[in-house]
Amino acid sequence: METAPDQNLVAAVRAALRELADPARGAGAQAYMKSPIASLGVRVPEVRRIATLAAREFPPASAAQLRATVLVLWRTSMFREEKYAAIDLTANRLAAADLDMLPVYEEIIRTGAWWDFADGVSGRICNLLQAHPGEMSGVLREWSRDPELWIRRASITSQLRAKEATDTDLLAAVIEPNLRDREFFIRKAIGWALREYAKTAPEWVEAFAARHRDVMSPLSRREALRGIESGAARR
Repeated sequence: METAPDQNLVAAVRAALRELADPARGAGAQAYMKSPIASLGVRVPEVRRIATLAAREFPPASAAQLRATVLVLWRTSMFREEKYAAIDLTANRLAAADLDMLPVYEEIIRTGAWWDFADGVSGRICNLLQAHPGEMSGVLREWSRDPELWIRRASITSQLRAKEATDTDLLAAVIEPNLRDREFFIRKAIGWALREYAKTAPEWVEAFAARHRDVMSPLSRREALRGIESGAARR
């Protein structure tokens, strides 16, 4: 039997977002995102605050109800900020290590099909990887070869927040199949993932970039080594 979503929570999020709507800013935001999805013009920190307060007023009774609520808000949203709020609801502690959230994140990435949605759940995927390394490592390796570019991007950015806990074998495994990809959002993700890990292990990133010099795009290489090279210049 499926768990019903909390419609009160959904309604609270929507009402609060509409109270802060700024049509002029919304039009500009929609144009910036190059998206057919309309925007209310609510700033991202405000969306996050609204989602947090609504979840505090109507706390999910279970992880299953949280999943159902996130999905109904995501699927029925008319504005970009509603989709952001759906993602923000997954910051709830019930979702942190819940492997059943993975299909929710995958749906968000596939149906959102844009960088802000894919990147919005990258930290959540990282949490699942830390909690379930065996299961998630296999999933992310599969994702790195998926036909959908946003799924591939998500696999590459899945360890942005891992720092010392980064699985370098996995990091290499999800990047390497995408090194020859000509898609900007993939090349940028590779550089971003490597640049973040360079803050923890610059030698590893330098060695990886050198090993793949012939196939790594100039964009990915430049982004990956940017912090390392600037640091070396200051020494």
